[in-house]
Amino acid sequence: MRYPACLRVAFWLLVSALPPPAVQADSTPSPERYAQAQTRAIATYFPGRMAGSSTELLAAEQLQQQFRALGYQSDLSAFNTRYRYGTPGDKVDWRRITASSTIAAKAGQAGKGKILVIAHLDTYLPRSDRDLNLILGGVTLQGVDDSAAGLGIMLALARELGQLPLQVGVRFVALSAGVPDLAGSQDYLDRMSPREKQQTRLVVNLQQLIAGEKLRVDYQLPAGTSALSAQINALCAQARRAGIPLLLSKGLRDRPACPSLLLPFARAGLPVLEMTSGVAGDSCLERKVSAHFPQGTVRYQSQRDNVLWLDRHLHGQLARRTRLILLRPLLRDLTGAAQTKAAANRDRVGRQA
Repeated sequence: MRYPACLRVAFWLLVSALPPPAVQADSTPSPERYAQAQTRAIATYFPGRMAGSSTELLAAEQLQQQFRALGYQSDLSAFNTRYRYGTPGDKVDWRRITASSTIAAKAGQAGKGKILVIAHLDTYLPRSDRDLNLILGGVTLQGVDDSAAGLGIMLALARELGQLPLQVGVRFVALSAGVPDLAGSQDYLDRMSPREKQQTRLVVNLQQLIAGEKLRVDYQLPAGTSALSAQINALCAQARRAGIPLLLSKGLRDRPACPSLLLPFARAGLPVLEMTSGVAGDSCLERKVSAHFPQGTVRYQSQRDNVLWLDRHLHGQLARRTRLILLRPLLRDLTGAAQTKAAANRDRVGRQA
């Protein structure tokens, strides 16, 4: 039975207000447990977050309230777009939608710039009757891998950075119309002023983090960003120390079936980094083809990109991939939060002495 959207919102409000059973004894769950709980809640209570749908709008509004509770200035941003519905060779219709993104910001020191962190909010919107027959997208797609996990991790990062003074500002964007051909990334880029683009130190995208065989970092940096290169190398070293298999790739995937959400930003000359998962190379595969993953990916598949299937066939993967062991130090360094926290600790030790 599919419950009305208003009841799903009420359920998530309850889930967000109370810690999960495993951590009820601890009023402040760890970042990892918080990220996992948020991922499961988004996927479970807001399936079918298709761009322009009422479910997407409700999810965007709930994320806005969560960001505000974490101390951020948060607003919704709507824009109009359209998509083609139909099979090539048959009648094709253009359908118009109004997509809704959630934007949350925290300022740093004047003139220091900002970091932009993105995870797309929407799930796949079927493009033909064939998609519907194959159960690709639609109202039942939970989209755990693509991309509730990205949203859950983004909320956990926002919770941590919201408690610290920042030297460099941060902006979190739960981006609508992020799936191919809906132009959500291009619309966001077009709304940025020349000054905003100039002050953006890095654009980070969190996407498809659960189902891939290995974590993967794809990046593209313009000339003169040697400091960012050093931080990316430090991220790789951290992965080795933690025993986390990590694929590092210079450049973004641009295959028509799985183009990077960051391509418009990279073409505009902004430094970009995508944290995702998959296999080596520019293939759209997330893992080897197998009985449980006959297409080598769960992308857009309602029957596989859901909590039950991934828990059963990739046991423990959601807990492992929602750990912030790589992203936390990276964002702390980029925003200057690590330096601020270290200075605060030194001051506290000095007062105690």
